[in-house]
Amino acid sequence: MPRSRVARKRLFREFSKLHKRYVADNHLKNLRNVTRKFCLDRDIFERELHFMLWAYDLEFFTIKYAAQEYDYVEKKLAERIIYPLVNSGYIYKHFDKLSPNSTELDFFREEDKFNYRVRYALTQKARLAVQSFYYALKS
Repeated sequence: MPRSRVARKRLFREFSKLHKRYVADNHLKNLRNVTRKFCLDRDIFERELHFMLWAYDLEFFTIKYAAQEYDYVEKKLAERIIYPLVNSGYIYKHFDKLSPNSTELDFFREEDKFNYRVRYALTQKARLAVQSFYYALKS
């Protein structure tokens, strides 16, 4: 084991922080406390917060895409995360089922107006919440 260079007067402390030159800012040290407080204040679950953090950089998404990328079963993702967030105003339907217009160029597409998948997106409320979460981690 390497020999420690800790001064003798620090020998009986509960902890000793490393010098700033060895460790940059560690904002994730507050992750658990900030997550708990954030979820209690906004009355959401941690899994919903994590999903909003995942979807923050997307303009819109389908449930199928989200399930593949987020590694979740489609039905469970919709029931447990997306629909509760829609009901609480954090996610909205960006393009609904009635959105696509059929043209001659769309003849070869998989989706048409009868099997079109709804595109969801984060609301401004959700984007501001994610930004405040990031800000809370830094402070």
